[in-house]
Amino acid sequence: MFKKINDYLSLVKFSHTVFALPFALIGFTLGILEVNDHFSWMWFADNWSLFLKVLLCMVFARSAAMAFNRYLDRRFDAMNPRTAKREIPAGVISPNHALLFTIVCSLLFIATTLFINRTVFFLSVIALFVILFYSYTKRVTALCHVVLGIGLSLSPIGAYLAVTGYFKLLPLLFSFTVLTWVAGFDIIYALQDEEFDRAQKLHSIPAALGKSNALMVSNLLHVLSAAFVIYAGITGHFSWVFWTGSVIFIGLLIYQHLLVKPNDLSKVNMAFANTNGLASMLFALFAITSFILQL
Repeated sequence: MFKKINDYLSLVKFSHTVFALPFALIGFTLGILEVNDHFSWMWFADNWSLFLKVLLCMVFARSAAMAFNRYLDRRFDAMNPRTAKREIPAGVISPNHALLFTIVCSLLFIATTLFINRTVFFLSVIALFVILFYSYTKRVTALCHVVLGIGLSLSPIGAYLAVTGYFKLLPLLFSFTVLTWVAGFDIIYALQDEEFDRAQKLHSIPAALGKSNALMVSNLLHVLSAAFVIYAGITGHFSWVFWTGSVIFIGLLIYQHLLVKPNDLSKVNMAFANTNGLASMLFALFAITSFILQL
């Protein structure tokens, strides 16, 4: 049983939850500040179940999206040497079971939003459509990376809506940060499959523009991500604690671009997983500390 659970965790790359989850925590904390004018541990203690529901929504939505992506791409994964050992092409999990897992997670996601508030519930179907639709985009547009970014960018604004029930500029700025950040590093990750994508008539920025130009697009997206972080800090009138986290986040964005060269992709995985996971966690740690302590 434990092996089967581990197989499904591997199928959905559960460890990669570290990319969007810290930004969801930022959105949730901003929501508490909005409804209380300060961070209230008493409010948090009285509403711990809401926090749990937000976490469950994150897990269910992301699991549905990843499982569906693996299900839909199973034929391409089997042909690509880099992905041939994934759970479905390797025969560890059957396509039908992966699809069933997607449906169950999707239903659990919508059901959980029903117990949060009406705004989140009504928007849940749209959010689910976006994150599932991403799996089709590589077949039709090189902007698939942007669609992935949009999907993950729903985490901070979604968590904020769970607390407040309405939109506001500041959490949206963090969503734009996630959108451009994720799209940028997904382009870096896609460099590995440039030749394969082109041969299979799949769309991506590297396949469309080549490695050098793709890295330039990734650079631009990460410049925009840094700009949104800076604008959020100015808009929120945050202190040096937030700005320290911002410097670390932007520094790690720069670092990953120093790791990857058009003629040397040996450090793509380090740039993709390690650097971005660390950037997300450290930035959220400093940002949330700033919010809670109002420093």
